[in-house]
Amino acid sequence: MEIKKRDIRALTKEQLRDFFVREGDKAFRGNQVYEWLWSKGAHAFEDMTNISKETRQKLETHFVINHIKVDQMQKSADGTIKNAVRLHDGLIVESVLIPAKNRTTACVSSQVGCSLDCKFCATARLKRMRNLNPDEIYDQVVAIDKESRLYHNRPLSNIVFMGMGEPLMNYKNVLKAIDKITSPEGLGMSPKRIVVSTSGVPKMIKKMADDEVKFKLAVSLHSAINETRTSIMPFNATFPLEDLREALEYWYAKTKNRITYEYVVWDGINDSKKDVDALIKFCKFAPSKVNLIEYNPIDDGEFQQANSKAIDMYVSMLEAHNITVTVRRSRGKDIDAACGQLANKT
Repeated sequence: MEIKKRDIRALTKEQLRDFFVREGDKAFRGNQVYEWLWSKGAHAFEDMTNISKETRQKLETHFVINHIKVDQMQKSADGTIKNAVRLHDGLIVESVLIPAKNRTTACVSSQVGCSLDCKFCATARLKRMRNLNPDEIYDQVVAIDKESRLYHNRPLSNIVFMGMGEPLMNYKNVLKAIDKITSPEGLGMSPKRIVVSTSGVPKMIKKMADDEVKFKLAVSLHSAINETRTSIMPFNATFPLEDLREALEYWYAKTKNRITYEYVVWDGINDSKKDVDALIKFCKFAPSKVNLIEYNPIDDGEFQQANSKAIDMYVSMLEAHNITVTVRRSRGKDIDAACGQLANKT
């Protein structure tokens, strides 16, 4: 009878140790295999050179390593790299390496497609196929770290969960991936260098606070007026700003961590003084920072970047109220790798 093979990276170290004991082997074999799977990033059992051939064949009989494959890599004129990542079942997600003067950042995906319906985002037009497993998230980071070392001569320094999907709709797997990324037995990165960006799922923001997560929180806000936000992010009708604010107040009370708001200003949508006044009022309940993000068209012309006067108005009014604000220029637009453009065109 053929043995149904399990994804070996779904097992904990303890489960691997138990497997070897049941097979009449030493428990420490589980530690060795675990190290190969995570710290050393082995793609195949035959790569595990300090393990006997017999043991490797046993692993081959019982397990598979569902490793990702970078199907296509595109390099932007500004040094940004976009990966089309093929998963073990043939589905594709995208991840991006964003270089800056003193750091490199990985923008990773958490779902195949997205279940939310933000009208300005290309990924939202894709049907959500499934959540990514922890190892599939982890592998995106490993691949980008290798590219960072190869093309920019430095290890990956930061991670943002701002790729395809809503991370809080895949909360359990995202947390497991971050545990592996920050573990000394994984990549050993500091959780303070990781940002999880959400469109705003109040219940899950509260859960993050209760779980005492160490990474940073960003909220894709774009309007602090319910009517406007619902028109561009229809799920806001289900999770209105009042609920989001309550959850963020809870987050800050529990964590004392500043909240970052991601905010695009569009022509004729949220470019008036009334919009800035509402944002200032929304920001005031807890220490916050506003990232004003350059808009990246997704081809239909419904959304257009606001003019520089509107951006200047946002900056001056926010600063006048002692709210930290930065204007973020988009990277990788020539390869559709900028914010909102990930849509599997590759």
